[in-house]
Amino acid sequence: MNVIVVGCGRVGSQLATLLSIEGHNVVVIDKNAEAFRRLGTIFNGVTIKGLGFDEDVLEEAGAREAHAFAAVTNLDNTNLMAAEVARKLFEVEHVVARLYNPVRERTYQQLGLDYVCGTTLVAEVLLEKIKSGHGHHVTALGDVEIVQFKASSAVEGKRVADIEIARRFRIAAVSRGDDMFVPEPSAVLHAGDIVMASVKEDAFGKIERYMEE
Repeated sequence: MNVIVVGCGRVGSQLATLLSIEGHNVVVIDKNAEAFRRLGTIFNGVTIKGLGFDEDVLEEAGAREAHAFAAVTNLDNTNLMAAEVARKLFEVEHVVARLYNPVRERTYQQLGLDYVCGTTLVAEVLLEKIKSGHGHHVTALGDVEIVQFKASSAVEGKRVADIEIARRFRIAAVSRGDDMFVPEPSAVLHAGDIVMASVKEDAFGKIERYMEE
């Protein structure tokens, strides 16, 4: 499958890598060439510096032969324009856009765009949508998300208070086996715990090590 990913941030780079690993032909577009460093050595697709809604850039990326298109920058207007160009001018079959601000959800719905709101686990959701043509939404409140993840070995033996970040990352609930509880700051975490938390977008880089890949 030929796939174009617009935006090589945390979500775009992860999505492109997942698609590449599965053997798809992937082209990543970003206005900042430095962003391509996020792809690492596993990615074996093509990168193009440019704007994802520019027709010439999309022609170069092979939009006319693309089976799927994902606009996943952190700017709703860019994603909206890129998705509309891909869908209407290049008639790409599966077009998915990342919705960063849920206030604009109605606009996406009125335009009939398939979208994912939020960022955590968005790459996996987008991959599901690209492969099947549909999926489920991951929601957020502005740049604050409610996330659920399996704790990695990096949390083993640490207290909740040790890893929380004031006004950036708070743990709301923990599931361990058959036990679900709201933890005290002194509660000790273990690898394999299922953690429910709220996190600001700018704090993901500091807490990703606590999430099992």
